[in-house]
Amino acid sequence: MASLKTIAQNKKARHDYFIEESYEAGIELFGTEVKSIRQGRVNLKDSWCSIVEGEIFVNGMHISPYEQGNIFNRDPMRVRKLLMHKKEINRLYGVVKQTGYSLIPISLYFKDNRVKMQVGLCKGKKLYDKRDDMAKRTAKRDIERALKEQNR
Repeated sequence: MASLKTIAQNKKARHDYFIEESYEAGIELFGTEVKSIRQGRVNLKDSWCSIVEGEIFVNGMHISPYEQGNIFNRDPMRVRKLLMHKKEINRLYGVVKQTGYSLIPISLYFKDNRVKMQVGLCKGKKLYDKRDDMAKRTAKRDIERALKEQNR
């Protein structure tokens, strides 16, 4: 059984998109980036994935430079390659090009000692979908509060 330790979540992705499917991908990193990730200094907020010439890349992911690093520190916003099977990449490429889907990083985690990324095949939410979700959350919170008060 592989041990999973979540490093970062993209909460904005769950707010802005309907997540249809999710895939696990490895990520190509340098040593100082892994050390910085172990300290939790990563941000997935405005990141997205793109497929170029049969390879998948993550754009806009910020990994802060490692403080004890020296000349080996890389650009915090550089484009990083994701590692997935060719069949999965080709299938995702077909879906993204034909319909209105996007590839969005959902979370970053350690699986044993390797850094993995959960990539979601997402469809954008409209403003009324977001309002509907907020109304449902508020109603659920009110019901739980009322039940808690009633049980006192």
